[in-house]
Amino acid sequence: MASDYEGADLVVVNTCGFIESAVQESLDAIGEAISKNGKVIVTGCLGKEADKIREMHPAVLAVTGAHAYDEVIRAVSLHVPKPDRSQDAGYDPKIDLINEAGIKLTPSHYAYLKISEGCNHRCTFCIIPSLRGDLVSRPIDSVMNEALALKNAGVKELLIISQDTSAYGLDLKYKTSFWNGMPLKSKFYDLCQALNDLGIWVRLHYVYPYPHVDKVVELMGEKKLLPYLDIPFQHASHRILKAMKRPAHSENTLARIHAWREICPDIVIRSTFVVGFPGETEEDFQCLLDWLVEARLDRVGAFTYSEVEGAVANDLPNHVPEEIKQERYERLMTLQQDISAQKLQEKVGKTLMVLVDEIDSEEGIAICRSYADAPEIDGHVYVDEITAQVKVGQFLTVTIDDASEYDLFASYKG
Repeated sequence: MASDYEGADLVVVNTCGFIESAVQESLDAIGEAISKNGKVIVTGCLGKEADKIREMHPAVLAVTGAHAYDEVIRAVSLHVPKPDRSQDAGYDPKIDLINEAGIKLTPSHYAYLKISEGCNHRCTFCIIPSLRGDLVSRPIDSVMNEALALKNAGVKELLIISQDTSAYGLDLKYKTSFWNGMPLKSKFYDLCQALNDLGIWVRLHYVYPYPHVDKVVELMGEKKLLPYLDIPFQHASHRILKAMKRPAHSENTLARIHAWREICPDIVIRSTFVVGFPGETEEDFQCLLDWLVEARLDRVGAFTYSEVEGAVANDLPNHVPEEIKQERYERLMTLQQDISAQKLQEKVGKTLMVLVDEIDSEEGIAICRSYADAPEIDGHVYVDEITAQVKVGQFLTVTIDDASEYDLFASYKG
């Protein structure tokens, strides 16, 4: 696999069609690939709008939908024939086969592990079920085989993802499979236990707060998983949650958060919220702000509501003007910035284990993450005065010296 456009025989662009900004980003990526390489195959969610893609970018060689692995391979084989040994003496099909860990687009020390596809919920702002279908879980032996292969390839952290991670196995009726000679149920809790036994960091994303999540938090309290939960709560107002068709009630959710912190005091909770949903009043928004003050979440992302083609919410009345959406977004993020700064300040003077993501040789610092930080979406731990022995993918034990709104600053004594 080439690291840049110039070194590639062909570019495969994996697209997203979930929200309008993602659609535009995908279309821009296609255009960039065409201009810099010329040979482009498009796949992913946006592939269902092949006519739209071809209208904007007629030079694309092929367009496929999500999970169309065979179609992508056929298109690649058609437009980039396999090397001929008589013309390329360096080509060896045995060596060029992809290994068990597959091709990773992340750094070598962490990897995303997808355990299911699709979703059974019908949130009014979301079109994932129409793009990806209902929940389809991978058999647990398949998940564990990939996890073990990634660990053996040097991965230190697995980020568990899906559209609804804690629903894992529901569609399989929690079928039992055998892995390493042991029976394992295709169930969220059992999967978490098995992944923990690999002895590497396991981080849970996109967890819906079903009752059985409490048992997984108990594992975190026993130091058997990273104490990190990514749960998209979306809002706190009963009225807005009902309009979104999100069944969780904000008071129940607050009680659950307090209970989780009793079980696992170190737990870090990340969430995302939508502001300016159709019909959201100032009272609804203030309800969300008040909820955030009480919840004191560690990490928060927010989005202003935008229409998604095919979403039921588009037809709801009383859409919020863009300037009000933006003003509410800024108020929410200002509030959360203060909460984040307070929570990070509490870590000053403490000792943390961190994973090195990058080395800035000029500044003499390591850019790291703690258990509280997922790649790309959370903060960093900046470690100064490092030695040449510190490498990317290494774990360090550091002392936290200072904190900002989103990041920590630490020292390492070796």
